[in-house]
Amino acid sequence: MASIARCLRAARPSTLFKLAPTPALRSSWRASPVRAFSATPLREIRKYTKDHEWVDLNADKTSGVIGISSYAAEELGDVVYVELPEGDKFVKAGDAIGAVESVKSAADINAPITCRVTDVNLVLEEKPGQINAVPEDDSHGGGWICKVAVDEQGAKDFEGLMDADEYKAFTGADH
Repeated sequence: MASIARCLRAARPSTLFKLAPTPALRSSWRASPVRAFSATPLREIRKYTKDHEWVDLNADKTSGVIGISSYAAEELGDVVYVELPEGDKFVKAGDAIGAVESVKSAADINAPITCRVTDVNLVLEEKPGQINAVPEDDSHGGGWICKVAVDEQGAKDFEGLMDADEYKAFTGADH
């Protein structure tokens, strides 16, 4: 697999200049700026609740993903059952949307913000241990709980949550 650096090297303006087939094209390439790579963030910063849930929102704060923190997953121990939220359900911040049961205990999963549940992670029904393996991963095989649509109130709720540094101080843990 080629590294990102090797792939980007081929797009350097000096390389493009050498590859141009005609002198006229070379001069037009020299005059125009070439931007090989962009690092625009796609997401807001992940935020956490005091009940150990996390939420990521997209840049325009209209949709997001909810899960439980790595700290909570570690404290729970081996998760053996996950109760997922109902799809297309409107919930307010603090409402119970599901639950997790582990070999040590059981706990509710609360909505960190006001939102409408649009999708749930069905992988957790068959493999509840994914929460322990990758609790803060919002990809297909990750331990996320649900995807949500967010309204204006949800965006306001999001602003009141803890960022990663505040959450780390709150838990006193390295994650």
